[in-house]
Amino acid sequence: MGINKDLLEILACPKCKGEIQLSDKGDGLVCPKCKLLYPIREDIPVMLIDEAVKLS
Repeated sequence: MGINKDLLEILACPKCKGEIQLSDKGDGLVCPKCKLLYPIREDIPVMLIDEAVKLS
């Protein structure tokens, strides 16, 4: 099913409040500024800083 495009436009990074984008694999939302990936589980984005994965 994937994430709704309208939802993606209104979501923001909980850490910096910046824009986020869908990852290349579609398995999470990426904040390029913070270099964090917020996972998507069962089509629901997990927008918790503690659950984010740090990108290299």
